Amino acid sequence: MSALSLAARDSSTMLRRNLLHARRYPSLTLNLLLTPVMLLLLFVYVFGGVMSAGIGGGGADRSDYVSYVVPGILLMTIGSTVVGAAVSVSMDMSEGIIARFRTMAIHRGSVLIGHVVGSVLQSVASVVLVALVGVLIGFRSVDATVLEWLAALGLVLLFSLALTWVAVGMGMVSPNVEAASNNALPLILLPLISSAFTPIEAMPGWFQPVAEYQPFTPVIETLRGLLLGTEIGHNGWLAVAWSLALIVLGYRWATAAYGREPK
Repeated sequence: MSALSLAARDSSTMLRRNLLHARRYPSLTLNLLLTPVMLLLLFVYVFGGVMSAGIGGGGADRSDYVSYVVPGILLMTIGSTVVGAAVSVSMDMSEGIIARFRTMAIHRGSVLIGHVVGSVLQSVASVVLVALVGVLIGFRSVDATVLEWLAALGLVLLFSLALTWVAVGMGMVSPNVEAASNNALPLILLPLISSAFTPIEAMPGWFQPVAEYQPFTPVIETLRGLLLGTEIGHNGWLAVAWSLALIVLGYRWATAAYGREPK
């Protein structure tokens, strides 16, 4: 059997292990899934009437704000879901499973690949669930072509992969599960200071560059452009650049931590 076949076999085994592990802890999965859904309903039905006034909805019609907020919530869904990857990796580290895997005759990268692919699949499932809720409450993308939908899906997958590698790195270096969960909090909080809920122009002038050029805003604006027909501008290449940079950073961080022998 070739080295590539061995890597694929061991990675699929680790993927199956992580998916079964996630099934054993449904409370964590449900919490990660329900949080963005609750935020979506909160912002649409509690704040939507007021927030829509700032984006041309006239204050009473929430439909404009539904369209505006759903892409941001989708990205927040990815950020909250990959926290589970950080927790899962940290759990393996603290329980000694990673140390045991290091001594076994398996492909060295299969452990991390299993965590990453499992988390990306969970992120996509979470995004689909939140998108369905968005459609039920009024989100529509009638003008988007099939190509634009495929590009949006590709961007979601790319950004999910990027955040997952970062989360895996966080889990590898965290001393315990609680620390891993806390270390991954920026992945949930960063969307709150992006264009997910309010336009950049409505923020204080000194804060606008921070909100505009952090990783989430370009991806959110690119999704809006693909699905709603708004102007994408420089956000398209910024979204891809941020995603690729985070993939490289997270991959190097995670693999370096995995290769480090425990003290």
